[in-house]
Amino acid sequence: MTRRTGRTGVRPAATAIAAAVLFTSVQFTMAASASADESPSTPPGTESTQPPPEVDGNSPGLKLRDGATLAPAKVLPIISVVESEGGEERREDTSESVKFALQAEVLFGKDSSKLSGAANARIAEVAAEIEKQGAKKVRVFGFTDNLGSSAHGDVLSKQRAEAVHGVLEKELASAGITYEIRGYGEQFPIADNSDEEGRKKNRRVEVSFPRGEADSSQN
Repeated sequence: MTRRTGRTGVRPAATAIAAAVLFTSVQFTMAASASADESPSTPPGTESTQPPPEVDGNSPGLKLRDGATLAPAKVLPIISVVESEGGEERREDTSESVKFALQAEVLFGKDSSKLSGAANARIAEVAAEIEKQGAKKVRVFGFTDNLGSSAHGDVLSKQRAEAVHGVLEKELASAGITYEIRGYGEQFPIADNSDEEGRKKNRRVEVSFPRGEADSSQN
């Protein structure tokens, strides 16, 4: 089987990671511009909705070289990441949302979209958190590693996302939730595809949803 080289967006497997950054970057007219075709780091529609801060480019406190201009300000929200000891589950919390990443090996057999015996109970725990947050829109996205054909990965990741959605829908039947279900195949890796440890993390189903208003106000 041919292995293709994929992107290597590696996140450290830390027990908890928190970072809050507010920054403005400086662009010089003589510097080379970034490629307009650069791929996004997260699936479309999952970007932060927090408005950027307003920065006065004429403020006397800013020290810019002649010909320099301010790039748009960005906010990187506080992110707390908790990963289980074996890496089977990863949870990310921000002030806006909660995301669970469940390794495919925990939910499915090899190259299969049929849920394992232990999968239903694990997905039910995710459903309980969705209910706790009072979320009304839930994303269920499937991902694979970069082994095999891209087309096969796209199909398998979508089938796995649909299987997880089926359990969530039963658990939350009366909650009035709208689901967005997609399969992204090998796109958007969270680990290095060059070794099996990284590929295991990339073979995953992510379930994400907004935090409840009451819960968000405490952050």
